[in-house]
Amino acid sequence: MKIVLLAVGKTSTPYIASAVGEYERRINRYLPFEISVIPDLKSSRALTEEVQKQREGAAILASLQPGDYMVLLDERGREMTSREFAADIDLRMVRGLKRLIYVVGGPYGFSPEVYARADAKLSLSRMTFTHEMVRLFFTEQIYRAMTILRGEPYHHD
Repeated sequence: MKIVLLAVGKTSTPYIASAVGEYERRINRYLPFEISVIPDLKSSRALTEEVQKQREGAAILASLQPGDYMVLLDERGREMTSREFAADIDLRMVRGLKRLIYVVGGPYGFSPEVYARADAKLSLSRMTFTHEMVRLFFTEQIYRAMTILRGEPYHHD
């Protein structure tokens, strides 16, 4: 199985990009993992929130392949412990899923079409974080999940 983190906008803060890259390298020791970036919209200040969500949503949906299992990182999603998250990934692997896609949306969230296509929603916290921090926290959690599944001494309960 391959895990893809699909994110709207690039990570421009150097220390965050470096840390995300480190976790990306670590995750790839366990299974194929990639971060796919949907470029920020041009002249987005001239667009309404709804138009921006629609355009970002169209780009998100265009990035999917048939059979992808898409999970939105969304404040209204299910909260999990790290062990529950690891078990969820393991369940997807056991079911023979080809690609597991996690999506970080733009600043205004997701379009109705993206919500309609989503297979699940996951919340990292009830708090709000920058999109760049979400990428860092989430890649660390994927790495943590891999170490939990392998019984390695990274995670401590």
